[in-house]
Amino acid sequence: MKKFFLFAITILICTAGFSQNSDKAKTLLDEVYTKVKGYGNIHVDFKYVLDNTEAAINQETRGDVTLEGDKYLINFMGSQQLYDGKKVYTIVPENEEITIENRIDDENTVTPSKMLTFYKQGHNYEWDILQNVQGKKIQYVRLIPIDTNTEIKSILLGIDIETKHIYKLIETGKNGTTTTFIVNSFKTDQPLSKTLFTFDEDKYENEGYYIIRE
Repeated sequence: MKKFFLFAITILICTAGFSQNSDKAKTLLDEVYTKVKGYGNIHVDFKYVLDNTEAAINQETRGDVTLEGDKYLINFMGSQQLYDGKKVYTIVPENEEITIENRIDDENTVTPSKMLTFYKQGHNYEWDILQNVQGKKIQYVRLIPIDTNTEIKSILLGIDIETKHIYKLIETGKNGTTTTFIVNSFKTDQPLSKTLFTFDEDKYENEGYYIIRE
């Protein structure tokens, strides 16, 4: 499950770089970045689809994530992951198990707190199609990883032209796997509980959870 969390919310990137012929796409992405960074907090409900026709894999599920600065709380596939600014807590109710570990400060890894701004580094950009989705104008930008050793072939990022919010992300792997995230709702500056990003260890110990420290 821990690996599934990382797969679902992590995209490997490399050193910063922009294509000289992608000014239009870069300008739009910069507008998205500025908009997102201006919010105090963000709550996103999303649909996740994993598809590989050759391997007969088709999986669809939903999840949600709340972001405030570097802190985050994500609910996905029946499990929960919390980052309180110091440690990462992965909580699996089905196994009554919790893993506590230090945050890995790897600039090449996209954490949930970077999931809406990861495109700022490591890609060349191409202007792609414009779609009308239920009255919304969604402009797509194709991201091509600069690192040729990555397992990612390309990422198609759909952006709501009016709100400058990310609507859809389609990642195509070199192995034929397609991973799609669709934003069902995007809420900002919501009233959050002061303890939302606080891990209550005593509570889980009293409930009989097994705690692993790494």
